[in-house]
Amino acid sequence: MQFTISRKLVFAGIFCIIFFGFILAFLIDVTQPPKGRTKPVLVEIHRGERFCEIVNMLHRERLIRTKASFYLLSILRGVTHQIKAGEYEFPLNISTVSVLDKLVRGDIKRYRFVIPEDQTAHDIADRLAALGLIDREEFIALFEDKNFLVSLDIEGDTAEGFLYPETYYFDRSMGTRKIMVRMITEFWKHVTPAMQKRAQIMGFSLQEWVTLASMIGRETGHKEEKILISAVFHNRLKKGMKLQSDPTAVYNLKGFSGPIKRRHLNTSSPHNTYQIHGLPPGPIANPGLDSLQAALYPAANNFLYFVSRNNGTHFFSTDYASHNKAVKKYQVNGKKE
Repeated sequence: MQFTISRKLVFAGIFCIIFFGFILAFLIDVTQPPKGRTKPVLVEIHRGERFCEIVNMLHRERLIRTKASFYLLSILRGVTHQIKAGEYEFPLNISTVSVLDKLVRGDIKRYRFVIPEDQTAHDIADRLAALGLIDREEFIALFEDKNFLVSLDIEGDTAEGFLYPETYYFDRSMGTRKIMVRMITEFWKHVTPAMQKRAQIMGFSLQEWVTLASMIGRETGHKEEKILISAVFHNRLKKGMKLQSDPTAVYNLKGFSGPIKRRHLNTSSPHNTYQIHGLPPGPIANPGLDSLQAALYPAANNFLYFVSRNNGTHFFSTDYASHNKAVKKYQVNGKKE
């Protein structure tokens, strides 16, 4: 009898050692990072991808130590069907537990994307496409899609002017349409009813107001100068003068870069305010709040002309003779202040 009890105790002891050894090995397996990886890794999990395929991929990328431990951990937590699709970035020294947590939370990689003030939609599209966040052809199609524009309260022929300058965080699962909607929605968050009312009082439609703001923004990046540039355009509109804004002359020129020359000013295009009277048919860039405000509240002055001082600021004149002197000083002679 004593011998039987002793055998049972021995077997129980062996079982406990094996059991707790297994538990210990399992805990080490899921809490320690796998070896052999020297840099962060990006992986993509597709919608409808089977759990076993995901596990194989994670093991192949050395994100988990063993497949068996990942299976067991997922089963114990009851999350085998809760892994979210998307693109994930995993740092070095990440454990199996952390990998699973990240996948279940749907903590997908988000790309920080900054739209600076007064960038054109085509430039924005190029940068988004380079990051793989959009399909450029789809972007341009939506950019000109009347139904899409109307659904977002845009009156014009394109979305130019309404892709609000801001810092965004996009992920590749969003797709082109959602990203565009996000940027346009941001525009409406900043444009208040009071601002729209002010534009109406001044005799501008929404499209005309944003167009004027885009011209102001393309002319200067200095906040304090924007109301002065705005004043020049308002004064010229009142007098029936052509606006003669250099950036409008090159808006329709694909691939344009470098300084604007006289030949560009003579180019015939719908937006070239050297060739047309009044405002262009639509915005030439995507203005920020400073430009939008400046278009509504120009400085009180009689300026009709301005010329670059070659230092990012401008010299303003009320008459053509003074303007010509400034042009000779800063542009012909190349002086800088």
